[in-house]
Amino acid sequence: MPTSADYRQHLEVETPEHVVIDYDIAGLGSRSLAALIDSAIIAALAFALVFAMALLPTRIWRFVIPIAYLALFALLWGYFALFEGFRDGQTPGKRRMGIRVIRDTGHPVTFAEAAARNLLRLIDFLPPPYLLGILFVAFHPRGKRLGDLVAGTVVVRDAPSASLAADLDAPLPAAIDGAPQLSDEEFRVVREFVGRAPQLPREVRLRLAMQIATRFTDRVPAGREDPVAYLRAVWRDEAARRRGRLGSSATARAASTNAVSVGAGGAREATTPRGSSVTMERLVARKSSRWDEFSAMADRATRGGLDALDADELPDFAARYRDVAADLARARTYGADPVVRTRLERLVAAGHNLLYRDERKTLRRIGALIAIDFPAAVVSSWRTVLLAMLSFSIPALAGYATIRERPALAAEVLPAVMLSRAENGREELAAGRGYARTDAGNRTMVAAFIITNNLGVAFACFASGVVLGVGSLISLAFNGVEMGAVSAHFQNYGLLGYLWTFVAGHGVLELFAIWCAGGAGFLLGMAVLRPGAYSRRDALVINGRLAMRLVGASVVLLLVAGTIEGFLSTSGASTRVKVAVSVSSALLLAAYLANGWRLQRAAQLPPAS
Repeated sequence: MPTSADYRQHLEVETPEHVVIDYDIAGLGSRSLAALIDSAIIAALAFALVFAMALLPTRIWRFVIPIAYLALFALLWGYFALFEGFRDGQTPGKRRMGIRVIRDTGHPVTFAEAAARNLLRLIDFLPPPYLLGILFVAFHPRGKRLGDLVAGTVVVRDAPSASLAADLDAPLPAAIDGAPQLSDEEFRVVREFVGRAPQLPREVRLRLAMQIATRFTDRVPAGREDPVAYLRAVWRDEAARRRGRLGSSATARAASTNAVSVGAGGAREATTPRGSSVTMERLVARKSSRWDEFSAMADRATRGGLDALDADELPDFAARYRDVAADLARARTYGADPVVRTRLERLVAAGHNLLYRDERKTLRRIGALIAIDFPAAVVSSWRTVLLAMLSFSIPALAGYATIRERPALAAEVLPAVMLSRAENGREELAAGRGYARTDAGNRTMVAAFIITNNLGVAFACFASGVVLGVGSLISLAFNGVEMGAVSAHFQNYGLLGYLWTFVAGHGVLELFAIWCAGGAGFLLGMAVLRPGAYSRRDALVINGRLAMRLVGASVVLLLVAGTIEGFLSTSGASTRVKVAVSVSSALLLAAYLANGWRLQRAAQLPPAS
């Protein structure tokens, strides 16, 4: 059977055992269907959450709505990252389509990488629906969208898409004592057809199967099976016969007769592939049961982690993995069946992902990330954070100066709610009420809204930085101009102190968090504009990892700032209390960064390029 061209995209990864694993890159179709399935699940969960809320008594809504609001935000922003980060790179949609996310090195994806690739969905989605992401997946050599480029990940096939691929995962046929019924050439044709059938169109597959089957239906009755199933059965039966005592002896004699021949000039020719075929058949006969045992152990570990294996099984699992990796190298050397090679490649990939995955995310490790790694990243990236601060502050001063000089512009550029609050500010102040004061019963809801809104702004500011840093610059400048203009408008009414008394409690942490998110976005842009000694691809991955720690610091600070804003800034607490909280938060922020600075000095972390 002629060899057909293979137009599929591949990723080859060399393991520490010097065995190359060949991954099949997932295509646009399977990824799109997986995204549709996941989107349907998200929509169903969101609908169920809203429906459950509607069934609850209205008297408890003020307690439950904030929780539901936070849960909905986590669902929309965290669904993909949580599943991919903690479920071996697979969402339910990806699992259904037989694809998964892995790192470029072949290792399992971590939560930080899953979070990075999915925060970038915001940009890949543009212009709706997903046009930029679709174009990248369609034309990138490894099917990467922007999120994959930043995270250093790739989406690969976890299983063949055709239904015939069940043979690849089925146990190999056991040896039987019976003489082979096919010639070596006929067996080779059947073997190659079985290996390639899943990639053939249905019409071509059926036509080739009928043509091949007519060669030996007189010796091997077809029964009532369709031609493709018939050839699969023929392959399994013949492979079992060739692994048996009679089959191996007969094939070995044929190999020894044809292995060496003397040419016309007396030169001796090299061994033909028949000798290699005999060696491989014997290897499969000897090792197939051990491969099945390793497959069962890998399945258990994939579902429950390595903790699913007993203590005495772990060394055995590692030994079996090395054994299977060596068998894969032999299979490639001896030109084994595509079915055998594919099965071994999957076993090696499964073992590699399990044994070389990152350490488990214990509570201690999470605490170290928050207390040490996040502030250390801020200190290491102080230049980009400073650039973000200036990108916010300079437009803020410009906005303030413009509205102070031309007060009439406020009606054209500021939201109606801010204009209304400024007009009613004197009355509120005279009545002893502060800016945006909220009843105690509604403060939990306000805090939930503030936290989710600010996190969304931070995520957008970070993600838009991948567009050469311009998106982050625009986001920072816009928010800066708005804050400066609002401050000037309240100053024009003589109410600047009234406004900033509200901002004082949470403003230090909130503003710094936004600058961290902007600095993270600038890191992405700098990786493209100034990659330094690295290629742009590598610089993007390196800066992306540092940027995600900046985003982590931003998330921590915004959670604290949103809680302060929701429960203190909107309360009737005195100005003295709010200023005291502001000073305390500034001191705590300084201590937080100092902790990271000490680690940065101890580890001699280089500053971001």
